[in-house]
Amino acid sequence: MTLAATNRMECLFQRCHKEAVFHSVLRPVLLMSCLLVLSVSMYPGLWSIGVQLHSAFTGSYMPGHHSVLLVNSPNEQAAKDIGRAIMERRLAASINILSRTSTMYYWKGEIQDASETLMLVKTKTSRIQQVIDYVRSVHPYANPEVLSFLVEDGSLAYVKWMDEAIPDD
Repeated sequence: MTLAATNRMECLFQRCHKEAVFHSVLRPVLLMSCLLVLSVSMYPGLWSIGVQLHSAFTGSYMPGHHSVLLVNSPNEQAAKDIGRAIMERRLAASINILSRTSTMYYWKGEIQDASETLMLVKTKTSRIQQVIDYVRSVHPYANPEVLSFLVEDGSLAYVKWMDEAIPDD
């Protein structure tokens, strides 16, 4: 074999070796990245299935799977409009509208007195951010009250109904 042919063979061998090493490192990294993306995208659905299985096998409620949000509105019509839109988007299982609540709050350094309407929005904890984002986008107040509270326990039949009323993420 000539020197040129030997150099060419050695160069080809080095290039093939580098590609083999590159692919042997890249393949596991790519596989792990795909698994991570897949598991993150499936997490809400898997969580919901896990909660349902937990309830079915133990006969008890999984704390924190559901939440109640308090949302204030200037009047009953605004609350009904916002509430109906939340329901149409399947972001809540149920909304109670409590008319004419008396409210005191600080606004721009002064105590304000007002009459408002309060909504109790019952939803899955995984849907809270969607509800908040929607309320903030349509609410007439610059800074609407939207507070959430985790449900620690409740009627299994009721929370099962809530799960059926609100589709999985």
